[in-house]
Amino acid sequence: MNSRERVLKAFKRLSGLPDRVPIQFDLCRQLSDHFGKEMGIPVRYTENPYEDVTYRISANELRVAMGSDVVITGASVSDKYRIVKNPNGTWLNEYGMLMRQGDIYVEVVAYPLAQAETKEDIAAYQFPDPDAPGRFRDAEMLVRKYKNDYLIFGDIEVTVFSLAHQLVGMEKLLVDMMMECEYVIPLFEACAEYQTQIGLRLIEKGVDAIWFGDDFGTQMSLLIPPETFRDQLKPHYKRMIDRFREAKPDIIPILHCDGAVAELLDDIREIGFEVFNPVQPGVPGHMPKEMKERFGNQFSFWGAIDQQDLLPKGTDEELERDILEKISILGKDGGYMIAPAHILQNDVSPERVLRFIELCKTHGKYYY
Repeated sequence: MNSRERVLKAFKRLSGLPDRVPIQFDLCRQLSDHFGKEMGIPVRYTENPYEDVTYRISANELRVAMGSDVVITGASVSDKYRIVKNPNGTWLNEYGMLMRQGDIYVEVVAYPLAQAETKEDIAAYQFPDPDAPGRFRDAEMLVRKYKNDYLIFGDIEVTVFSLAHQLVGMEKLLVDMMMECEYVIPLFEACAEYQTQIGLRLIEKGVDAIWFGDDFGTQMSLLIPPETFRDQLKPHYKRMIDRFREAKPDIIPILHCDGAVAELLDDIREIGFEVFNPVQPGVPGHMPKEMKERFGNQFSFWGAIDQQDLLPKGTDEELERDILEKISILGKDGGYMIAPAHILQNDVSPERVLRFIELCKTHGKYYY
């Protein structure tokens, strides 16, 4: 059984169970460079217009050599766009956001739509050109190279809600959503249309799944009331998936959503998502047994291994127990791809990354 069949069975797109639970992981630049040097594999970075997504869609040659069962691709920065660092280390990205490097992830310093008030303000904003030269060069190459052996995910993370708050600012957006300000729905519509165009081009290139990514939760609760999600956001995702299915009826829609979002999962399934990622551990409503019992007939799960504390700080024994628990519960009768809940950062040692992969393969059988 190759990796493509393994993931299709885990996601219940092929009948029967896979031979083991499939594995996926993302690596920060430091870990990618380390393993690339150790294994003698050149690391290809696909620089995404939103910087942190770069590490989702890069180093595929390295990751499959290390044991990943999927290939993840996405849009690249245009050949025509050049990032120029300011003396203080900030830069403008292709969205026009003024960025700086934080301790782990990038941060937006100034928002291009911080003064937005009207629908005309949104109409005047120019998103990056989906058809700019070089945008999908790496996607074409990866599909051509791996399509027969691996499931190919097209990543459009930072999709609607997250892209919107990176354009106007989180505090402003949340307040203006509650106030039902004029520009909010046009902004969501514009973000959805832009990412729909990116997703459609990835489908044209041959991807098997479209990976959305927006975070609606905190560590304890939802960021917005469920009614606000249903009224202001849900319809946009539904239209996006409908358009992707028109282009490719067997496309697999995947949602990455951090935080305690169990309260929204029925809505998320109604939208059309089939795979839920990252099943963030340690937040209310996300215990493995509760997730499997409540939502196992609605979703396949992907993720669930804590990268905040367990992977960098836990013992090997604690990591092994957690992997066994997630496989035995979330993987029962299929429906699970094991992965860290987010990108592995350089607080996780290279030895620990290899131990994680080894334990997943050792214990990756299904329990009945």
